[in-house]
Order: sequence, then structure tokens, then C-alpha cells
Amino acid sequence: MQLGMIGLGRMGGNMTKRLAERGHDVKTYDPQVESTAATLGELRDQLDTPRSFWMMVPAGKITEDTFQTLLTLADHGDVIVDGGNSNFHDSQRRYADAKEHGIHFVDAGVSGGVWGLENGYCLMVGGDGGAVAQVEPVFRDLAPDDGYAHVGAAGAGHFTKMVHNGIEYGLMQAYAEGFEVMKQSEFDLNLHEIAGIWRYGSVVRSWLLELLHAAFEKEGGELEKIRGYVEDSGEGRWTIAEAIAEDVPVPVITAALYARFASRQDESFAAKVNAALRNQFGGHAVEAAKQST
Repeated sequence: MQLGMIGLGRMGGNMTKRLAERGHDVKTYDPQVESTAATLGELRDQLDTPRSFWMMVPAGKITEDTFQTLLTLADHGDVIVDGGNSNFHDSQRRYADAKEHGIHFVDAGVSGGVWGLENGYCLMVGGDGGAVAQVEPVFRDLAPDDGYAHVGAAGAGHFTKMVHNGIEYGLMQAYAEGFEVMKQSEFDLNLHEIAGIWRYGSVVRSWLLELLHAAFEKEGGELEKIRGYVEDSGEGRWTIAEAIAEDVPVPVITAALYARFASRQDESFAAKVNAALRNQFGGHAVEAAKQST
């Protein structure tokens, strides 16, 4: 089928290649990358009606600006797909806005990262059945076998991806903590080797573990060249906020998010407060702060 891909970054670029390899006619627009169209208007004109646009741009202002521009360009019956990591509340609002213009809106949660070109992308899709069906040939060819589902109404795709990423936070943190315990132990453990054997037969085997083994392979068992600074995309925060709204306890995901916060501090003020209090009530020794040079 024919598709207009907007955004040719690490994900959008590889998705375009995967679709082209499977016979789809993909027109493209990205102001930073060589594309078939120089403007969104030109992209619209390159597509036959009913058109299918796929936004693969960062969540937030860029997505909102692109969506609003498409509303002025698209015709009745066209479909706009948001494949970025948008908040599902925004997706529900955009669905309603598009519907007022006679345009369909579909939210697609996408997982697969830079490996998606080769392995395929897991797709969690929300929206009306007719709109999803219009783009379904693309969904099926982007995904590996059994890696795509229409999970529910508008917003359900991005909601499901949000929870997916929250779970990912917890899994990553569990691996991180376990490997640090082994690194600090009295045994001279080969962490690269252990990550390798855990990939086979172990109950903790996973794709994340395979990626950790690959990281040890590339960077060395001590990961010397990597700073322990971990950002978050925002979806862990959204997952926790929804859990609070639903009165659902999510201690693992919450702790994993806080661990990422802690990784960004050169020196924690909270730790200073703890040290000062221990000194005050128990006379415990405190260490002098490092002097800046």
C-alpha cells in the first residue's frame, strides 16, 4: 500500500526501509533528511486518496505541530497515525479533533528500537476498526509474526506502550542491581560470561539480557567507557501517575524510575542530609565534601 512517512530518524528511517523492502510505496518528509517531499503539503500531493500519514517524530510540540498542520492538509477519509511515544490522553484528544474534521486518527505504540529493521516492530494499535483496517497492511509488514494487535479504542495503543515501557524500567533495573551485586562480590566473576549463559535455559533469559551480553561484548565487562547516567523518556512517570489514579501499587516501576533520577546526581543532597543527621544524633563520622577544582 501507499504511505506518507513523516520523520526519518532512527525509527522512522528503518521503518521506511522495512516497508519498501516488502513492496510498499512509501513517500517521505523530514526537513533534516533527504526525502521525497520538501513540505507536508507536497507529501500530501504525492499520495493517492484516501491517504495514510504516519507521524514518527518526538512526542510533544513537534508531534502537536505536525498533527495540527495535517488537519489543515488532509481530506475526509484520510488517516493520521501517530507512532511516537505520545501520552495517551493527547492521543484521545487528537482522535476527537481529527473526527471533527472527518479525518481518522490511529495511535500506534511501537517497540523494537534500532533492531526493528531486521527483527520487526511490536505494534500496539488503538483506534476505530475501519481506520485501523485501512493501514493494517503496513502494521502487518512492520511487525514480526504475531507481533501486532489492534488493542482497543483511541488511546489504547499509546496506553499499552506506556505500561510496556514502565515494565521495561523495572526489568532493566533488576538486571542492573543483580549485576552490581555480582561485580562487588568477593568472587572474580566474568559478568560477560554469566550474561551469556543466562541467555540459555535460565528463567531470567530475555532480549534485554541478550542486549546486555552484547554491551559487555562491545564495551568490556567493566563498561569502563559508559557513564552511569540514565535518562527517562517520560513514560515511566506516566505509568506511575496512572497507577496512582487507579489505586494500583507499582513499587518496582516507581523504584526503577527513582533509581534513574539518582543516577543523574553527582552528589545527592539527600545523602548529605542523611549523613548530617547521623552525625547529630549518633556522633557518626562524616566525610568532607570534595573540593571543586
